[in-house]
Amino acid sequence: MEQERRKTIIKEIEHWQRSKLLPDHYCDFLLNLYLDDPTQRPPSGLTGKAASALQRSKGKHWFLFFGLISLICFVALYFNFFHPAMQITILSIFFVLFMVLGQRIRTRNEAAGLALISVGMVIMLLGGLYMLELHQLSEWGWKTGYLALCALFWIGYGIGARIALLHLCGWIGAIMVYALLLSRSADQPAWYDIQLFWVPASFLFGWLSWFVHRWSKQAAAVIFLTSALLWLMPEVYNAFLTSEAQWLQVQLISKITIGGILLFSLRKKWIAWVA
Repeated sequence: MEQERRKTIIKEIEHWQRSKLLPDHYCDFLLNLYLDDPTQRPPSGLTGKAASALQRSKGKHWFLFFGLISLICFVALYFNFFHPAMQITILSIFFVLFMVLGQRIRTRNEAAGLALISVGMVIMLLGGLYMLELHQLSEWGWKTGYLALCALFWIGYGIGARIALLHLCGWIGAIMVYALLLSRSADQPAWYDIQLFWVPASFLFGWLSWFVHRWSKQAAAVIFLTSALLWLMPEVYNAFLTSEAQWLQVQLISKITIGGILLFSLRKKWIAWVA
């Protein structure tokens, strides 16, 4: 009778440990009290759980794992020799797989789910750019257009799935596309022209942040941060995409000072939008 009671208590402590109801060191202490031989204590922690899972695994699990690894290596080695339709299909399968798995795991583990979704987005971006380069579609128009497509998808998915970082990456991608288009169409613009290219967009996004905050504070915060990036983009554009950067330091310090004054004077309004 005493032995059965001891086994029941040990199972309950193990359940507490798996469910994180008590810290691991408390559970270890309790298990040492009730186990006849402490060396028989079941493995704890991440490494111990992984070892326990490997011990319980069956032959088919090992076969599927190494079969999957072999398939991935085969696809990676011979990817360039496949038909373009096959290449697009393979990239789409991996993209959808990571997105679906990430969204499912996200309900249980936010960090792990977001990591898988991020891998899917990287496959989408880098895989598409690699395909364009592989099939000699390396002109700036193709790559810029594909980056714009990715940016639109990231914005839409980020808003729908409530992933603020992905939403922000979408707007950053859109800003990059806009900067590339300006660099191709505007030949050596004056400093005030560059300001006119970006500053009105900054005010537009500031208004848009106010407009959407009644429906989504998270989206409003991302759009407000995008507005701040657009406010400083003339100086970034002038530094990297023009050959002349006169008075760049003065412009940057002036913009930061003016932006700080605006943020301070309007703090009661914009904090209500994003908080």
